[in-house]
Amino acid sequence: MTQAASVPLRELTTLRTGAAPDIMREASSTTDLIAELRSVWERGGDWFVLGGGSNLFAGDEPFDGTVIRILTSGIEELPSPHEGRIRLRVQAGHSWDDLVAYAVGRGYAGIEAMSGIPGTVGAAPVQNVGAYGQEIQETLVEVELIDEHAEAPMVAPAAELGLGFRTSVLKHHYGEAQGRRAVILSVTLDLAVTGDAGRVVRGEQLRRALGLEDYEPVPLSWVRSRILQTRAAKGMLLDDADPDTWSAGSFFQNAIVPEHVARTLPPECPRWPVEPDLDAVTVIPLDSYAGVSPRPERPEGLVKVSAAWLIENSGIRKGFSLPRSRAGVSTKHALALTNRGGASAAELSELARFIQSRVHAEYGLLLQPEPVLVGVDL
Repeated sequence: MTQAASVPLRELTTLRTGAAPDIMREASSTTDLIAELRSVWERGGDWFVLGGGSNLFAGDEPFDGTVIRILTSGIEELPSPHEGRIRLRVQAGHSWDDLVAYAVGRGYAGIEAMSGIPGTVGAAPVQNVGAYGQEIQETLVEVELIDEHAEAPMVAPAAELGLGFRTSVLKHHYGEAQGRRAVILSVTLDLAVTGDAGRVVRGEQLRRALGLEDYEPVPLSWVRSRILQTRAAKGMLLDDADPDTWSAGSFFQNAIVPEHVARTLPPECPRWPVEPDLDAVTVIPLDSYAGVSPRPERPEGLVKVSAAWLIENSGIRKGFSLPRSRAGVSTKHALALTNRGGASAAELSELARFIQSRVHAEYGLLLQPEPVLVGVDL
């Protein structure tokens, strides 16, 4: 483990905000990371780990605690129990897009649609990252993690992580307590081995993004190239020369609402059904079991509605900014709040609150922030 100079978080986050924390440490190996975490837990105080800084909105005041930078890296290929598949165990600090490039280059399919997503592999399950209909939960087998104050690391299967739309029990949601305070050390994925033959793309959202009309196999490298082009056109690929990319990606989550709420929105508002839990378990106490299981009631369905559409149709156009503010909505993507150069966290917070208020006034929905907020109030 290494004592690092406490540099401002604005230099380590893609949204470019945040003062220097009281203490900053760096861990380049799993052993060092565990040792540093234990040291922090023993002496007490606030702490958080920092990977790529692409999903963090840090406040203007110095963080009163310890920030641990995870700099581990490495990919290990393992056999899969399933024919025609392979497993990759990846260190938490490894670049996510470097992992995607590695997989695509070797003909391993299952994460190619998530090309260009910034950040580290360890952060991917926390956020349950996804793009164009593909999510990490589809290939995630397990994670190695260490719970706060635990004596030793453990392996947790994906089913124990509470994975949902851009969330998990490991994510610290704004205004809510974290379901499980733990740090991921490595991630194991199970991918299909397609080689040079390519793969048939079946997901409709991804097919639309790629402009596919037939069901012929396409090379993974072609899918990755098209996705990178699409993300670049939306300002979602990091570029030091483009302020539209100085963001945390999508600042607001697409809203998940009951069907009856979705029906109150204009019909032109894009929406997608959220798949029900087909593996739900009904527990019947033995002393009340009469030999017949009750017919399960069909719960009201949930619908995902486009936050970008809600924002633009509440009067907030691409490129919008408040007077005399250095924060603004991306000129390419209504969901991205951007730092146009030297913007403070306070300026970005003011813009976020204004957008929330406009959408709530027009449609009665309160958009929730997607990044992790540290020292920031909305």
